[in-house]
Amino acid sequence: MVEWTDFERATIQDIFSKINYEVVGPAALSRCLVVYPWTQRYFGNFGNLYNAAAIASNPLVAKHGTTILHGLDRALKNMDNIKETYSELSVLHSEKLHVDPDNFKLLSDCLTIVLAAQMGKDFTADVQGAFQKFLSVVVSALGRQYH
Repeated sequence: MVEWTDFERATIQDIFSKINYEVVGPAALSRCLVVYPWTQRYFGNFGNLYNAAAIASNPLVAKHGTTILHGLDRALKNMDNIKETYSELSVLHSEKLHVDPDNFKLLSDCLTIVLAAQMGKDFTADVQGAFQKFLSVVVSALGRQYH
């Protein structure tokens, strides 16, 4: 079980209260698809993903990026039981979608970069530490079925 400090809980809640899901989610997924092009193989039905401009303007990428970010709300509401909260999603991504679990970490890194750019000087090392701890627990929970 993960131990959360009061600071970490408050910081993570504060971050999510300020996120514009329709901006940050698509930006993080777009960045992941551009920086790590091999991740595009899971989105073959999304149409044109031939270059950064096409990815950034793709409405299916934007929609899925927003969906992913809203999916983190489940972890936010269940911080003391994230592994169980994501057990069904772990099975889905492992057994049906066959997503390489390393991609969860790549996406979390992209989300951190996008968030840092949005928050600017407010994204201190302590804030980043709390946020990355949260994402690492989510990544671990999503990869649980693979072990």
